[in-house]
Amino acid sequence: MAVMTWSAALMGCFSDAVWSVVLAGALGLLGGVLLVVGHRQRPSGLRPRTLFATLALACVLGAAVAVHCAVIAGNREKGPLAPAMAADDGIVIHILITGSPAPAPAPGHSSDGRWTVDASLIDLTSNGRVVRGTADIVVTGGAAWQNVRAGQSVRTTGTLKQVREGQPEAALLSASSAPVVTDSGFDARQTAADVRKRFVSAADWLPPDAAGLLPGMVTGDTSALPESLETAMQTTGMTHLTAVSGANCSLILGGFILLARCFRLPRPAAGIFAACGLFAFVMMVGPDPSVLRAAVMGAVGLAALTGGLRGRSLTFLCLATTILLLLDPAMAANVGFLLSILATLGIVLLAARIASWIPDWVPRWLAAGIAVPLSAQLLCGPVIVALQPQFTTFALIANVVAGPLVAPVTIFGTIAVALATALPWLAVVPIAVAGTCAGMVAGVARLFSGLPGAALAWAEGPVGIAAMVLSSVVTLLAVWMALHPADVKRRVMGLHGVVATRLDALLATREQGTTKHGRLESCKETSGRNHLWLLPKTPGPRASRRTPSVGGMRHRPPSS
Repeated sequence: MAVMTWSAALMGCFSDAVWSVVLAGALGLLGGVLLVVGHRQRPSGLRPRTLFATLALACVLGAAVAVHCAVIAGNREKGPLAPAMAADDGIVIHILITGSPAPAPAPGHSSDGRWTVDASLIDLTSNGRVVRGTADIVVTGGAAWQNVRAGQSVRTTGTLKQVREGQPEAALLSASSAPVVTDSGFDARQTAADVRKRFVSAADWLPPDAAGLLPGMVTGDTSALPESLETAMQTTGMTHLTAVSGANCSLILGGFILLARCFRLPRPAAGIFAACGLFAFVMMVGPDPSVLRAAVMGAVGLAALTGGLRGRSLTFLCLATTILLLLDPAMAANVGFLLSILATLGIVLLAARIASWIPDWVPRWLAAGIAVPLSAQLLCGPVIVALQPQFTTFALIANVVAGPLVAPVTIFGTIAVALATALPWLAVVPIAVAGTCAGMVAGVARLFSGLPGAALAWAEGPVGIAAMVLSSVVTLLAVWMALHPADVKRRVMGLHGVVATRLDALLATREQGTTKHGRLESCKETSGRNHLWLLPKTPGPRASRRTPSVGGMRHRPPSS
C-alpha cells in the first residue's frame, strides 16, 4: 500500500489536474476489477482472497492520493491566484503567516539577506480588483521578514510567480516591500518558536560548538550553529544530528511510556499520556517531514499497544507512510521524508540481522551501535550521493562513536527546555549535561572531518547513484563474508564440487563415454580428500611386481 500511494503521489505531484484525475480513475477501476476477481476466486494456497483484497485496497488508496493531487493542481491552475500570476503585475496582498522565517538559500549557498516564510492567502488586490480565497504560498523578502511571527496578519506588495513542480504551495510571492502587521493573533506555532528562542538564549553560555549544536539536536533550531561545524558534520555524514529526527521522537515517546509505568497508569491512560507528550514535542520542534514520520509511526504503534495488539515495525512504517501521503501528497517529493523512510526501512530490515552476524564476544550494545548506522547508510547512500556527490569515508565510525551521546542530549535537553520556560535558574544543570554531550558530538565531527581523505569525490548523476547501489550491495556482502569465514569456506567448497561435477559430466558427454586423459571427480566425504584425479587403466594385462625385502630374496627352507 505504501508503494502504491507513494507512486501515485509522485505522479500526481508532477502532473496537472487532468492527468491526476485520469490516474485516479484508472486506479479506482483497477481496484474494482481486483475486488471482483478476488470475490470470484476460490480460496487456495497460491492466490488467497486476501491478496486481491489487499491489492484492491492499495489501488483505492492510490486513487485517493491522486484525487488530492488533482485538487492541489486545480487550485494552482484555476485558483484565486491564477489571474494575478498570469498578469505578472504588482499586487497588494493580505496574508496570514503560518510558519517561521528562515534564510532563503541563494545559488552561492548564502541567504544574501533574503528570508522565506510560509503564509496563507486572505485577499489580494490586482488591477483594482479584490480577490478573496484560500491558498498556501511561499513569501520571499528582505531582512524585514525575519521578524514576522506565525499567527500574524500582514499586508505587503509584490509579484506572484510559479512554484517548482512538486511543491504543495500554489504560488511564490516575491515581496517588494516590508510587511505591515494588521493583526497579531495567537498561534501555537509562535509559542513554540518563542520556546525555541528562549532555549537558545539559555544555552548561550556554553562553548560555541555546544551552544550552536545543542538547540539543533533538541529543538531543531540551527540559527546559532557555526558554519565550520555544519561543514564538518556534512563531511562526516552526521548532518542528521544537527536537527531533530525520528530518533528523538522515539526517545521522547519511550521516556513518556516509562514515566507512565512508574506511576502505574493503566494501559489506556498511559497511551493517552504518551500521545499527548509526543504531540507537545512535535509542536515544539515543528512539523518536519522526518519528525512527522516518526510521530505518526509512534502513534500507530502506541494505538496498537493500547489495544493489546502487537505488530511489526515494518507494518507501522507502511501505515505511517500511507497516512502522511494521504494527508500531504507533496511529501513524496520531499528528500528529507525519503531519507527518513529509507533510514527507518534499513534499520527495520537489516539492523537486527547484521547485529546477529557480529560475534558473541562483542557486547550487544556495541553490536547494535554498529548495525543501526550501517543499515541506515546502506539504503540512504544512493540518495545522499545524488544530492551531494561525495563519499564520506569515516561516516560509519563517526556515527558509531557519536551514537551513544544522542540519548543524553535529547533527554536532558528536553528537560532543560521545559525548565527554561518555567524555572530558568533550574535549567542550568540539564543544560550543562546535554551541552557537554553535544560538545563531544561536535568534537567527533571535527576530529574525523580533519583526517586525510574524509570526503572523496564521487560520480554525479545516474552513474554515481548506480555505483553507490552496487557499493552498498558489495559492502553488505563483504560484512557477511568477514563475519562468517566458516560458512564462506563451506559454500566455496560446495560450489567448487558442483562446478567440478558439471565439468566432468560435460567432458564425458563430449567424449562419448571414452576417457583417455583422466577425469576430475568428487570423492566421498569419508575419503579425507576433496578431489581425486583418476588415471585411466592400462588396457592390457599388467605384470605383477614384487619388491624384494631388505637384504635380498630369501628362499623358504624345504619343509621336512
